[in-house]
Amino acid sequence: MRKQSIHRQKLTKRVVESIVPNPEKRTYVWDTEVIGFGLRIQPTGRKTYFLQFRNQYRTNRKIKIGMHGNITTERARDMAVQLMLRVNAGEDPSQESKDKRTKPSIEELAHEYIELHAKINKRPKSYKEDKAMLENIILKNLGTLKVEEITSQDILRLHKNLKKIPYMANRVRALLSKMFTLAVQWGWRSTNPVLGVEKYQEQKRNRWLADDELKRLMKVLKEYHNQSVANAIRLLILTGSRRSEVLTATWDQFDLIKGVWTKPAHTTKQKKMEHLPLSLQVVTLLKEMQAQAKGTYLFPGRVQGKPLQEIKKAWNTIKKRAELKDVRLHDLRHTHASHLVSSGLSLSIVGKLLGHTQASTTQRYAHLADEPLRQATTLFADKIEQLVGDL
Repeated sequence: MRKQSIHRQKLTKRVVESIVPNPEKRTYVWDTEVIGFGLRIQPTGRKTYFLQFRNQYRTNRKIKIGMHGNITTERARDMAVQLMLRVNAGEDPSQESKDKRTKPSIEELAHEYIELHAKINKRPKSYKEDKAMLENIILKNLGTLKVEEITSQDILRLHKNLKKIPYMANRVRALLSKMFTLAVQWGWRSTNPVLGVEKYQEQKRNRWLADDELKRLMKVLKEYHNQSVANAIRLLILTGSRRSEVLTATWDQFDLIKGVWTKPAHTTKQKKMEHLPLSLQVVTLLKEMQAQAKGTYLFPGRVQGKPLQEIKKAWNTIKKRAELKDVRLHDLRHTHASHLVSSGLSLSIVGKLLGHTQASTTQRYAHLADEPLRQATTLFADKIEQLVGDL
């Protein structure tokens, strides 16, 4: 049985703050004005207000009101009075408090999201990004709160705290929205509090390589000591595929006779199988690679039976030698698309080649389609000028 010391005294701020904790046992001070209202003092010095009462079944119950410092003595007394009014009306506030403690927190929702959704449905890179956002941002700010208690104001407050990094703010918002959509499906709450929070405007990157930059890059690739890495970069440029699709590609995905790359659904961003027609140059490159291939993957990694994981370090070296500034590997995909559109190919065809399921995604390249149209209308204007002289 725990040691304890019991006293009775009217609880005021001055009295509460003057109480010296007993280093060997808990101390209880019962208020002389409100029956059942008291203060518990731990040997550590922590002071907690509580209310003790008997419910309608004559069972003794105790409910925590709050810690001194987080709540004033007068506020704690007022809450004790309100709780006793509910007890006298036949309610049991302690049961409500117990129910609240058993309801899932954001931390529990995050765990279920990872286990039941992210691990199953997301690519490894996206899964890692979600875990990082959860650990570094979401759980640090919302982790202890209950799922059903979160309001749009809570989400908005977090969103505003990230406004200096709008891209990350929007990614966190999207992750929270998916988590709460699942929470609604699982019956943990009735609505999604993220829906009322608007995304920040993002500045899309429009970096793509001009002809002279492409020329320098291809020259460096030709001279690079690791031709396996060089070939991976060549495929990124020539197919416009995503880095993960290229690095995890296996030989059984390619029909080099028909010149088609069939990308399995689990490797694509849209989770749909894609058939990508290959240029003669790509087919030739793949045949040369296949003649020297060892294993299942086009680009085997250091670990037996695993693909090459990363080429970022090599890319940093290559782009430095090619004198390319502010160019990411993903910009090679933009380069592929931009040159196709500039050459007169329609946005819908370019979108299909890139594996876009929504026309709006390809729309970012729309301004590049102006040049072939300008050239076409200039041809007609030139003809008129030849017929009549100066217009």
